[in-house]
Amino acid sequence: MKQLVILSGKGGTGKTTLSAAFSKLAANHIIADCDVDAADLFILLKPNVKKELPFYGGKKATINNDACSQCGLCAEVCRFEAIKDLSVDEVLCEGCGFCYRVCPDNAIDFEKVISGNLYDSTTNDDIKFLHAKLFPGEGNSGKLVTEIKKKASEFFLHNGERNKWFIVDGPPGIGCPVNASLTGADIALLITEPTLSGLHDLKRIILLIQSFHIPAVVVINKYDLNANIAKEIEEYIRSVHIPLIGKIPFDEKVVYALQQEKSILEYPESKAAQEIITVWNSLQL
Repeated sequence: MKQLVILSGKGGTGKTTLSAAFSKLAANHIIADCDVDAADLFILLKPNVKKELPFYGGKKATINNDACSQCGLCAEVCRFEAIKDLSVDEVLCEGCGFCYRVCPDNAIDFEKVISGNLYDSTTNDDIKFLHAKLFPGEGNSGKLVTEIKKKASEFFLHNGERNKWFIVDGPPGIGCPVNASLTGADIALLITEPTLSGLHDLKRIILLIQSFHIPAVVVINKYDLNANIAKEIEEYIRSVHIPLIGKIPFDEKVVYALQQEKSILEYPESKAAQEIITVWNSLQL
């Protein structure tokens, strides 16, 4: 099994479009959407959910009014101002547990709460698909990504001989969920766009990849929208010895396919689809 993680350093560059296309091209694989804060790959893959598993991302404080002496110490020490009128605001509570530890009456309960859901699914092509949804305002997105990767590992442990690829649609940025997505990766595909922000964030994600010592390749999406910055990107990745394996042209068919909730590969005559096939074939070498 070879684990391919698709990243960009920023949102909106085409990670999900590429992941959905690769899912159609790969013969034996499973796929996961690790953008747990804003998962959207399921829109294109239209999976059948087999299991919905609760994710306990952290703990929240609650006050037991029967045991509380109303000393007010909990509200005093809460730096998030989550405790008012002897009641805990679940949205403002960060789950640090300070109030629980200082309460002289042991009147504060500190229990695990459900922070999101993990979905164990299959696509219409009978492909294993793992994705998740973190509830609004909840933290520990990296921990939820780790749970997805654990589920994938368990599946490979029992079905590894049937699968050649593990395709991961990674989250944007360079934060904790990205670090969790890179765990166990064999290769990172970095997709960028010819804009100043695209180049800036590509440099950040490359620094992260290099710290993990993971081999990387680059694809420039909509490369023909700004030839000058596309050239800058090529010069930069050449200087850091990362190969460019694809230049996807701007193609209105991609926009149309997304509007129809379909993969671009369902329009094989499109220039973007043809280049994506070339990119996938280069990954087989």
